[in-house]
Amino acid sequence: MDVTATRLPEVLLLTPKRFGDERGFFSESWNRRTMRDAGLDIDFVQDNHSLSSQAGTLRGLHYQAPPHAQGKLVRCGRGRLFDVAVDFRKGSPRFGQWVGVDLSFDNGHQLWIPPGFLHGFVTREDATEIVYKCTDHYAPEADGAVHWDSLDIDWGVGEPVLSNKDAAAPTWQQVESPFDMEGGS
Repeated sequence: MDVTATRLPEVLLLTPKRFGDERGFFSESWNRRTMRDAGLDIDFVQDNHSLSSQAGTLRGLHYQAPPHAQGKLVRCGRGRLFDVAVDFRKGSPRFGQWVGVDLSFDNGHQLWIPPGFLHGFVTREDATEIVYKCTDHYAPEADGAVHWDSLDIDWGVGEPVLSNKDAAAPTWQQVESPFDMEGGS
């Protein structure tokens, strides 16, 4: 597994090796020992799988507040998407900065988004699936969102397909981050 820091050093791009032949390929998408050896000692408790029927579907920017903050390991099961992480930790020298990565079935890339970061994505193809592991269980009372277009992120789409929740989310300027640089909460 190749592990590379992005311009937000806590957000990591992981590229598992693929072993292929005329039948297709095999890839180990997660291995606790391999990740621990790379400095990531992560305990996942939940797997999520989402299908977006239409290209241009935007989900985010989402977070779960402490004590239910989630780290996520995100990959694309089918299709193609642009995945975004935003540093949401008060006191961070990168507070409000974002990084975006193209994830696709073809490239096999994965993105590690630690607790304290907003997460969102936009689909680039119809019938795109996103699959991700979480470090904490979903807790509706800790659920939060920041409006997708309040941070000058180049999503590459003019009028995205949004949920009512995402369309009505408060802007970056209206939200008080529940995360601190120290300890992530």
